[in-house]
Amino acid sequence: MAESCNGAPQPLTSDAELGKLPDLLERGWKIFEEVDGTSEPLGSSSVQVRVKRAISMLEEASRMVAQLDLFSRNEELEEISTADLKYLLLPALLGALHMKQTSRDKRLEIVQTARVYFLDFLRRCNDYSIAQVHLPESAREDTPDEDSSDHGCPKAQSVPAGPSDLVAMAAKRQSKIERYRQRKDLEARLSDVRRMVESGQADDEVSRDFYLLNVRRWVTVCLEEVESIDQEVEILRNMDVLKQGPSKHPTQPARQPMKPFILTRDAVQAQVFGAGYPSLPTMTVDDWYEQHTKHGALPDQGVPRRVAVEDDADAQERAEEDKEQRAENDEQESLQKARDWDEWKDSHRRGYGNRQNMG
Repeated sequence: MAESCNGAPQPLTSDAELGKLPDLLERGWKIFEEVDGTSEPLGSSSVQVRVKRAISMLEEASRMVAQLDLFSRNEELEEISTADLKYLLLPALLGALHMKQTSRDKRLEIVQTARVYFLDFLRRCNDYSIAQVHLPESAREDTPDEDSSDHGCPKAQSVPAGPSDLVAMAAKRQSKIERYRQRKDLEARLSDVRRMVESGQADDEVSRDFYLLNVRRWVTVCLEEVESIDQEVEILRNMDVLKQGPSKHPTQPARQPMKPFILTRDAVQAQVFGAGYPSLPTMTVDDWYEQHTKHGALPDQGVPRRVAVEDDADAQERAEEDKEQRAENDEQESLQKARDWDEWKDSHRRGYGNRQNMG
């Protein structure tokens, strides 16, 4: 409760806003499910608009939940009402929606924001003993390790990652397999309970079980997402380092300078010239060719030849891309013509416009 100027307590949220909170969560959650199951390209403008709209709704819902102090570390899970349980999902849904954004320039910022939401959700599940999970070591958060306890949810094992540590790698793999199995089991149970909730025949106990199953399923999802994000962040940071650093082109090894010589047609001439010019070595054409072959200095072995081959490959690749683009444009044009023809036939009966053979 907040206080007014005269000290009288004032509600943090108005009745209108209280009625708005469930609607915000429901609409944002529904948009996420639509986007998650759509066949449209994730980078399309229509999908991205819906993602941003859902993020805005759920962020507003999160602010209202914080004002209402619905959750506290000092209370038990049984103290949360069934109607409020669903708001535990807000950080998980926000993290998942942020991962749906496709802005390449802001990718590092996007995944880091999503990671914060996922970790916030996992900590809240730890606080209410819905699931006791060990957060990843790379989280760099001052969170004490807690005793491991399933409570029907998977456990994230914190093992040192190292290519030479085969035992740790096997344990991590087994943990992922177990997490996958539990996620499938939770989804199967959710499918049965969801039908009862959507039909309106579910009582308070069934509704509570439905939201808890959703929370436990999202625990498995968030653990997988955090591991994936940690790998992606490392790759993105390395890419930034490469972009900022000076471009280093591989330099060819310096060729040893060849001593001057007299080029002769055959061995006989080499003997003659060798006698007359003892200070300069002589060699035949075949010897000269062999020596240049070893040094890679012939026209068909030097850099110009390789550059020409690379240019031809680039030109061929561009030609293939142009060809595919033209084919795609032709296909879209044909599809549009077919759609226009179908629409015309729907609105005009057969024989429309035929003025012949009329009495």
